[in-house]
Amino acid sequence: MFITRFSHHIEYEKRFSKHTISAYLQDLAQFESFLSSRDLDFGSVGHHDIRAWLVDLMASSGPRTVNRKLSSLRAFYKFLNREGLSSVNPLIQIKALKTPKRLPVALHQNDLNKLLDQCDYFSSDFGGLRDKLVIELLFGTGIRLSELLGIREKDINLYEETILVCGKRNKQRLIPLNKILVELIKRYQKEKQNQDFNCSSDMLILTEKGKQAYPGLIYRIVTKHLSYITSREKKSPHILRHSFATNLLDNGADLNAVKELLGHSSLASTQVYTHNSVEKLKTIYKQAHPKA
Repeated sequence: MFITRFSHHIEYEKRFSKHTISAYLQDLAQFESFLSSRDLDFGSVGHHDIRAWLVDLMASSGPRTVNRKLSSLRAFYKFLNREGLSSVNPLIQIKALKTPKRLPVALHQNDLNKLLDQCDYFSSDFGGLRDKLVIELLFGTGIRLSELLGIREKDINLYEETILVCGKRNKQRLIPLNKILVELIKRYQKEKQNQDFNCSSDMLILTEKGKQAYPGLIYRIVTKHLSYITSREKKSPHILRHSFATNLLDNGADLNAVKELLGHSSLASTQVYTHNSVEKLKTIYKQAHPKA
């Protein structure tokens, strides 16, 4: 019952994304299973029980995963306390695990330009045009995978050269489109009409059968085409978001402007990309300064 009420809270009040809600509920179900094995319930948990759960998790999960599960649990007990459903909060004495600092991985602008400017990498049919649009949108706007999948035809304003994106917690933002993207969208929309799909989907990105695109399809598109220009093991859609932000900052964009384009709620989330820019400045300094 508690988990159901919490689920409604984060969906309708907090307006979390479906992905976040699913992750929170999976974490709580895992914790509830752990409690059942020790004949405990949510109201009888102590901080020592939380520590025992953490030890159990660390046997199979890394510190980032464990901290994410701790975050789910903190939100759950905060909700229980606020609603008067529980008078205890066993996480008060629990600290997050230390994690190694990771800088976002970005691809070089020249490599991405090579991929997008040469026709050899994309087929000339509907699928090839769609694949190119996927890469161009991810790199040209910095949107998240979930945001890409949520774009509808009505969200695109080719006259104003903008796209309306629905981000985390259903926050909407307008992102400008470059001239190349505007022309590519026009070509794609025309080709999509020529396909005469037997469906009424108004989503922008579709499969070859005219169905709404899904995460696995986007991952395959990105992995396939990034393999042409990089040998990096990680080739996810998020790397194109990292590349978007890093290239903007490297070329002198204002940090607050990049924050708004990315849809970050905190400037701290955007500042991580300045580390890459600082490293680039250090390299230039060592190469150019006579005493470096």
